[in-house]
Amino acid sequence: MTDRAHSWSLYLAPHVIHSCYAAVEQSVIKKKFHTQTLAPHRSLSLSRRHRLRLRLTSRRRRRQEPPLPLPPLPRPSPSQLPKPKPYSSSFASAAMSSEPPPDAAAAAASSAGDLAADLSSATISKKQLKKDARKAEKAEKASQRQQQQQPQADADDPFAANYGDVPVEEIQSKTISGRVWTEVGGLDEAAAGRSVLIRGAAQAIRPVSKKMAFVVLRESMSTVQCVLVASADAGVSTQMVRFATSLSKESIVDVEGVVSLPKEPLKATTQQVEIQVRKIYCINRAIPTLPINLEDASRSEAEIEKAEQAGEKLVRVGQDTRLNYRAIDLRTPANQAIFRIQCQVENKFREYFLSKNFVGIHSPKLIAGSSEGGAAVFKLQYNGQPACLAQSPQLYKQMAICGGFERVFEVGPVFRAENSNTHRHLCEFVGLDAEMEIKEHYFEVCDIIDGLFVAIFKHLNENCKKELETINRQYPFEPLKYLEKTLKLTYEEGIQMLKEAGTEIEPMGDLNTEAEKKLGRLVKEKYGTEFFILYRYPLAVRPFYTMPCYDNPAYSNSFDVFIRGEEIISGAQRIHLPELLTKRATECGIDASTISSYIESFSYGAPPHGGFGVGLERVVMLFCALNNIRKTSLFPRDPQRLVP
Repeated sequence: MTDRAHSWSLYLAPHVIHSCYAAVEQSVIKKKFHTQTLAPHRSLSLSRRHRLRLRLTSRRRRRQEPPLPLPPLPRPSPSQLPKPKPYSSSFASAAMSSEPPPDAAAAAASSAGDLAADLSSATISKKQLKKDARKAEKAEKASQRQQQQQPQADADDPFAANYGDVPVEEIQSKTISGRVWTEVGGLDEAAAGRSVLIRGAAQAIRPVSKKMAFVVLRESMSTVQCVLVASADAGVSTQMVRFATSLSKESIVDVEGVVSLPKEPLKATTQQVEIQVRKIYCINRAIPTLPINLEDASRSEAEIEKAEQAGEKLVRVGQDTRLNYRAIDLRTPANQAIFRIQCQVENKFREYFLSKNFVGIHSPKLIAGSSEGGAAVFKLQYNGQPACLAQSPQLYKQMAICGGFERVFEVGPVFRAENSNTHRHLCEFVGLDAEMEIKEHYFEVCDIIDGLFVAIFKHLNENCKKELETINRQYPFEPLKYLEKTLKLTYEEGIQMLKEAGTEIEPMGDLNTEAEKKLGRLVKEKYGTEFFILYRYPLAVRPFYTMPCYDNPAYSNSFDVFIRGEEIISGAQRIHLPELLTKRATECGIDASTISSYIESFSYGAPPHGGFGVGLERVVMLFCALNNIRKTSLFPRDPQRLVP
């Protein structure tokens, strides 16, 4: 260890001495340049001296003069090197440790420090160092100001507690405050002068000045105007007004204030009162720029066309764009009204059938074979077995009748794998189905349909006026015409009306879309109704379980129901005889073994029965005269769409 320490000190000393020589030599060259070149110009300003120095450098480069060479560094001879100290225990201890010997370390540190200082002064001027220091100081002060700005603003505002963004922990069901909330739709003149607490989405934000702003809040289909006016008496500061105007549209906001009556009627809101804001808090901020503008999505086609005629270009939100951002599109007043109408139709359907002693059931949607015939089924594997999604609850409704329920109904999903990209077809829709015993004639089923739909139409017209008016503003339509006693026509009578009007139909064929619409117009002109029943269809165009007519087996005990020239219901008397049912299934290309349990249920004794099925979305679409069934499906599924 003694030899290693001694060798290390001998190796370090020349390097330290060489570094010291280099630093001294660089200092001498710099001093010589300043003395010979810049000394005569000491009286010049710093900028002029700098320019002179640049000119001298440029001249030297133009003359291609080489830079001043550094004089060779004299190497000390071995005799000039300091002789090592004799071995001592202290030096041995130092050599055994990880630290260098004290004398050598001090010399190395001193030389290295001097060298670093000289190199630093040679490469970075004092002016640059000062400039960098000022920049760093300025950046630090700006950062401190930014951090202190908001707290300082709040400290300066005595009403800072009356507004702001609510912390997340406060909306995580932290506590039950017992506060009383008021629905926006319930605000009317009777509430004037009362303090209320409401929550809604910021539909519109309009700053008037630094001391005044308007915020329109929306809750479902109702809107109210909230007014902020900076006033010490009201507890509203200019900072609070600024906070309100900084909110993004569709942000969720709580407002506490006093209800007041405006001087003039309000056109932009549903409620004819205002709220003088005392407190406003943001529960959740929406992103600053939404993918679609709610105002654009709420315009009618007539408004857009009128603006175009006036030379103004308005945004037209397409159907696909609406469906891509359905969560925003559903907020429009028309969509809010459409799905409230849909809810009422479903509720009335249940209510009516319960009043007629029907029992609600729920049938399986995973089945072994087709329930309607044909290949339009979604096939899948069910625990290693082939299965499909139910095209209807048809088989299970009939089995329920065989089970002794007499009358049943169901509301549930229906799946059709038809590649139909039309305005009235979906791959999944809500089915309203019913099945009942027949005592004598399948017209008993038609009479149930008559009473059901007349009751639904009356209920909507009498109890959903606000919703219908809201839909009418964006999608104008004429009220549906119907008779108190629903019109019934035979299939042959309908075909004859079409022939007389110049429309040829394939013999014993089904009606296509155009024929249905034309027949609807003809019936409206002749009978004054847009709701009617067409019965006694050809057997070839009906499902396998449809009962043939007694007098002509080419026809069937079946019917369709139409609204505004489009079919909404398909129904019939069912075959309840197992032998005939098996024969008809085979004729329609259905493997009877896949529906063996269904067929067997009729061999245990089954009463004559009939029923029907209707799509909920199609009923709402046609009652409101909408042009696309996707408008009445919350999140539609068609051949091209699986999300959202």
